[in-house]
Amino acid sequence: MVPGPEGLVERVEALLPLLAENAARTEQLRRVAPESIEALTEAGVFRMTAPRHLGGYEADVATQYDVLRVIGTACPSTSWVTTILTAMIWNLGMFSDEAQEEVLGEPDARVASVFAPGGNARRVDGGVVVSGRWPFNTGCHHAQWAIMAALVDEGDGSPPAIANLLIPYSDLEILDDWFASGMAGTGSNTTVGTDVFVPDHRILPLAAQMTLDLPTERNRDNPYYRVPTVPFLIAQAGAAPVGIAQGAFAAFMERLPGRAITYSDYADQSAAPITHQQVGEAAMLLHSADAHARASIDLVAAHSAGEFPLEARARLRAHTAYATREARRAVDVLFEASGASAIQRGVPIQRFQRDIQALANHAFLTATSAIELYGRIACGLDANTVFV
Repeated sequence: MVPGPEGLVERVEALLPLLAENAARTEQLRRVAPESIEALTEAGVFRMTAPRHLGGYEADVATQYDVLRVIGTACPSTSWVTTILTAMIWNLGMFSDEAQEEVLGEPDARVASVFAPGGNARRVDGGVVVSGRWPFNTGCHHAQWAIMAALVDEGDGSPPAIANLLIPYSDLEILDDWFASGMAGTGSNTTVGTDVFVPDHRILPLAAQMTLDLPTERNRDNPYYRVPTVPFLIAQAGAAPVGIAQGAFAAFMERLPGRAITYSDYADQSAAPITHQQVGEAAMLLHSADAHARASIDLVAAHSAGEFPLEARARLRAHTAYATREARRAVDVLFEASGASAIQRGVPIQRFQRDIQALANHAFLTATSAIELYGRIACGLDANTVFV
């Protein structure tokens, strides 16, 4: 029996010991440990964003945030993979009803994606044929389907346009090329497709997705899916960095009692004023990060099924990126306070530190770009990106 949406966050909290125990092995495997994926599946996490009529929960964005944040406190890579897989199941709800039923007809099916157009497709009878190379395909080892962005040439003389293509992984090749210093357990391998046929019912033009002129009949008027894609993805993405910082704080405090400060008179680090300053600063940075991330969630909730002005979209992106920067600063403070012994692989905080450095460089989460964008719009200029 699959549990219902009630108590989802609590079920995930009960899995934290397992996820933390598997964190080091996840990094070694370069993908999430199978036991972790199985446990999250049994808890109903991958039904979180699926349509209700296909067995999903349509969980609100605040619940999604808490689920993904909690996972991040135990294993950052698992949190990010779960972020992508649940976001793409939500994205699937915008495709044709036939495509949704084809994928979610299999219980607990999972969908990964690459948002950047890495393929080129040409129109043929009944669909398109695509070839491409998509790097950073996070979660590809744990998904049965991929949503891949490609430039589609309709053959009518018009410029190629971006579309998202729903493709089974059985039609794709996953390269063994993910060797990263941070977020190493996300399995973000390059995926390759050669002359793959994609039928029309599994094609979602980016223009239709951006304007919410969706091919789905069942979900077209459902407020849950009437949220612009980029703001939804960015708001949801803020959970993992906050969870990472909270996990680092917990790891630091657990290790603190009885530790001395080498080459000093402090036999107990927790008695040193500098430690009080570091812990207090990290705690305040954490509160700030969480508040900014939740501001993004509130903006998505406030504009569901309604107008989502450009200023609000830019502010949302700035909030999430600022939250990520504050989370990164918090982890840096704690890592600096952890001493040289913290570089050992068996000390969890070193993994939190490496993972937040990697995730904070994600293009959607980089504070400099997001803050500049918000400032441009506040100054009355147009956005210099469509990803807002």
